[in-house]
Amino acid sequence: MFRLNLFVLSFLLFPRICLGDNSLIVQSTTSTYNSGFYEYILPIIKLETNVDAHVVSVGTGAALKNAANCDGDVIIVHAKKRELQFVKNGFGLKRYNLMYNDFIIVGPKENPAKINLTDKPIKSFTKIYNTSSIFISRGDNSGTHYKEISIWETAKLNPIKFSGKWYRETGSGMGTTLNLASGMRAYTLSDRASWINFNNKNDLGIITEKNKTLFNQYGITMVNPSRCPNVKFKNADKFISWLLSKRGQKVIKNFKLKGKQLFFPNAD
Repeated sequence: MFRLNLFVLSFLLFPRICLGDNSLIVQSTTSTYNSGFYEYILPIIKLETNVDAHVVSVGTGAALKNAANCDGDVIIVHAKKRELQFVKNGFGLKRYNLMYNDFIIVGPKENPAKINLTDKPIKSFTKIYNTSSIFISRGDNSGTHYKEISIWETAKLNPIKFSGKWYRETGSGMGTTLNLASGMRAYTLSDRASWINFNNKNDLGIITEKNKTLFNQYGITMVNPSRCPNVKFKNADKFISWLLSKRGQKVIKNFKLKGKQLFFPNAD
């Protein structure tokens, strides 16, 4: 089951000034946090660079908004177009590809939309739409939600007009969304790391996977210190440089859960 992000609460209760000179605030997507990735890698980073990173785990949209408000030093999210726009708007310095995995479409064993494993994502979504099969959307402006919307748009379908009927929006994270999909025997889109870490699968299974449309690229960007003078440039530079180094990429590659590799070294 997913862990509660207690740091979000502590960050709201205690001002940033209470953190040490070697500290760093990372605004991050929930999928990397929920997988246990930061629990694994941050102690290694601290040991090797002395940078003490603290993570605020929210959806990609919220992470970018927080960073634009100067609440953070580094962002790690997964919506490349929005990240590049963030940089173009002057809120961030150069964006780098950090690591990747993929999205999957999961659904109930009875498979009311009659989706075949060979179906491509657009066809799978079209079958869900045409059969009015229950689909659970995160609806939270996250990277996963952004990917979902892009698939609907490519299929030239608008499920929003069926909101509250067969198309249901949680406005919440991947754990809650997967739990609802499990309980309601519904379809949903998930990042693979969250799916591997999810324990309440019941009769949910992977319906569609391994297609280039479902590629999930994570990026890393430093918040622009010219826009946000409170950014700890040296710490952020150390943090990003380590993660992009051969050493950092090897450590990312070695992170596994239930015997499965969750993230892969950066891809262009």
